[in-house]
Amino acid sequence: MRFKWTYEGPRNTLQHFLIQQGFSLAQLKKLKFHGGFVFVNRKQRNTAFRLRPGDQIFLQTAPEVAVDTVVPYEAPLAICYEDEYLLVVNKPAGVASIPDAAKGNDSMANRVKAYLIKTHAESAAIHVVTRLDRDTSGLMLFAKSGFVHSLLDRQLHTDDLSKTYLAVVQGGAGLAEHGWLVLKIGRSQDFYMKRQVTLAGKTSVTEYETLAANPDAALVQVQLHTGRTHQIRVHFAAIGHPLFGDDLYGGPAGMARQALHCAALTFWHPIAKKRLELTAALPPDMLSLVAQEKLQLK
Repeated sequence: MRFKWTYEGPRNTLQHFLIQQGFSLAQLKKLKFHGGFVFVNRKQRNTAFRLRPGDQIFLQTAPEVAVDTVVPYEAPLAICYEDEYLLVVNKPAGVASIPDAAKGNDSMANRVKAYLIKTHAESAAIHVVTRLDRDTSGLMLFAKSGFVHSLLDRQLHTDDLSKTYLAVVQGGAGLAEHGWLVLKIGRSQDFYMKRQVTLAGKTSVTEYETLAANPDAALVQVQLHTGRTHQIRVHFAAIGHPLFGDDLYGGPAGMARQALHCAALTFWHPIAKKRLELTAALPPDMLSLVAQEKLQLK
């Protein structure tokens, strides 16, 4: 992957400048010993080179080798945004984010790898930045290089990167128009995949807004301020409003999976230096549930 900069600033070493751009010492070592290079004013330089204002810097990262454990899987891919640095896709429900040895090679990581190979991307190495549960639909973010992945990782659980979910929960009575759920979450003793609210758990913060409600159901917009496993599902079940279709946490019938969708993803593009705000409409099964429960938006 290639990067270009025009240096503006006081006299500085190339290494210090590259660290300011987000490269770690380990990445700079890989650049030196594994096939990458950096030029200043069309001459190859080492990282001790001292920069002057106006210097033109061109960097080529070391080639990335895709691991064989992620097998390409050809399947439709709903792309919401793509450039040479990253990819955002709309994940359907029923597909895992990453491979699961017990359930085969059809995951979003496998699908993205097949797409990268098909489109002759510079590397087919997979870098998952944001994940979703198998039965949660919506936006997922992939980086196309380890360097971009590391830059995006720094935004996780900060105001620079936010995910907004839509969920249909049981019973509209008692939900605030705008509310906060601050409840500690830990592992359940019943089942290794299950989580529960417990004083011994980790602090977990969920913010929500009620978009539509009636005595039987509510459509809520949710933003996570921590990233615990099953956080939305656990928090709403704990206050007596489990998600429709969520068998694990006692949700009512009405859908074949939990009624949860990542509808918006906002983050700072670390290379283009711009804010990206992406959205994905509710999928047909959730739209059908909203209509069935007669949830009218305010």
